[in-house]
Amino acid sequence: MIGRRGFIKAGAGGLGAIAAMPPAAAESAETLQPWWDARPASAKANRPVAIDLHAHWVPPPYAKAMADLGKPLGNPFPLELDIAARKKWMDEHGVQMHVLTLNGGMPWQIVTPEEGVRLAQIVNDAGVEAHAAFPDRYVSSIELPIRDADLALKELNRVAGQPGLRAVHLPDSIDNRDYLFQPEFAPLLARIEALGYPILFHNLNSDLFGRRPADAGLDNAFAHAVLAAKFISTGTLDKFPKLEIVLPHAGGGFPYLAGRVEHFAEHMGGNRPKPERPFKTYLRRFHYDYLTYHPEGFRFLLDLVGSDRIVVGTDSFNARDIEYPSAVVEQFKLPAVDRDRILKGNAMRLLHL
Repeated sequence: MIGRRGFIKAGAGGLGAIAAMPPAAAESAETLQPWWDARPASAKANRPVAIDLHAHWVPPPYAKAMADLGKPLGNPFPLELDIAARKKWMDEHGVQMHVLTLNGGMPWQIVTPEEGVRLAQIVNDAGVEAHAAFPDRYVSSIELPIRDADLALKELNRVAGQPGLRAVHLPDSIDNRDYLFQPEFAPLLARIEALGYPILFHNLNSDLFGRRPADAGLDNAFAHAVLAAKFISTGTLDKFPKLEIVLPHAGGGFPYLAGRVEHFAEHMGGNRPKPERPFKTYLRRFHYDYLTYHPEGFRFLLDLVGSDRIVVGTDSFNARDIEYPSAVVEQFKLPAVDRDRILKGNAMRLLHL
């Protein structure tokens, strides 16, 4: 028989041993690599298969036009300018296709609406040419002079249906203003929905936090969270039920904070209208690129929204640390149906490929 003191002592020792044991999730994550360290297991695993929906470019005619306006783009990475050299990089790194978009330096808030029209025309025409040169490797997202709703709609109608243009690329906000939810932009959203183009969002470089800036990388994550929440709270997702939206950077802070957003919408909203549908159904109205960078974050996103709502997105070539986009997914040893959805299937559905 063990006495009371001995029982307590043994129990404390057992609890200490249990506390010292690493959690199962942390133990299993040791074999998985952050995105910058992920490498293919073999040459076969590095075959070009991934479709990257978050890939930036700088068409040379656009770079020249910005320089002519006295707003040079600085020093773009060579592979952002040269699509032939970029194709070789893609072959070597397991990427089948890039969906080409401008980066966070989109010009819309630093040029006049009329200048924006000309720049959008230059980029969109270059996208058609890139697809014509390499039809199985590049499609482009339509850029719009978004400071003016009417001009943006006019440019969308000009290029709608042209070969190789498969999405619309928009900034989260302009001058920290949630422009898309203003009445004058409703016809633009309606037209995008009717055309069946997904919207690929990205942050527009801005001083989101004023004199109290967020740490590196956080401002964009917060901007995406605000954008996603407002799509729900304004009823925009209900008004446009077929509108497809891709959030960059894994949705920023939105997936992790979604429960808080639901709590305020359902229990703290006062007399404000509540969402028309169960809140979690709205989470799956968005697609999310896989840029969590940590495997634990990817697992969380996968559990939250499912494999049919996650796409490859690398931020190439602004961020140049994901060398092997397919290896990021392959290392998880997912069922083939989930792996193929994330690497290419979801993108093919969204882009009507």
